Amino acid sequence: MTQATDRVIQIFATGLELRARCQRELPEVIERAAWLVIDALDAGHKVLCCGNGGSAADAQHFSSELLNRFERERPGLPAIALTTDASTITSIGNDYDFAEIFAKQVRALGTPGDVLLAYSTSGRSPNIVRAITAAHERGLRVVLVSGRDGGAAAAALAAQDVEIRVPSEQTARIQEIHLTITHCLCDLIDGHLLDHLERGPSR
Repeated sequence: MTQATDRVIQIFATGLELRARCQRELPEVIERAAWLVIDALDAGHKVLCCGNGGSAADAQHFSSELLNRFERERPGLPAIALTTDASTITSIGNDYDFAEIFAKQVRALGTPGDVLLAYSTSGRSPNIVRAITAAHERGLRVVLVSGRDGGAAAAALAAQDVEIRVPSEQTARIQEIHLTITHCLCDLIDGHLLDHLERGPSR
């Protein structure tokens, strides 16, 4: 066995340990986030999604699962990834500030009752923090999918928002769990729409 093989085994072991911890600690908060999104969709509202880098890919992944389909056939659901319009993002970054690339879109596209789904492994991205502030200004609720200590993004949340925080300091391991969280949210949304999944008693 080589050092490289040992390294791969350790990566898997660390990921499995974190996954088991999240399995114990995160189901209830993931359920709360899912119902927040479900309630918005049921009322005819939409989800705006954002993130940077790998988190941008997570935002796009979620919106594509809603707009197209997840694992079963159903009508498309309204979700917009704020990460995909290069002309809009670069013009805002050029004319104003990169920290405004999501906030300006939220102010323009968001309506009261919508949900902002923000991904950030650190919670320290200024454009995520400003997007959350803009969401509150426009009457949106927020789901923050985060890691580490939640950072300034977690501190910017309001009482009606939901944070799903992965208890890790490693960006790659956090991102792996973020993907699972995304699939959990999609599964619960489909469960409500297709299997009449019911809300449990209030906690």
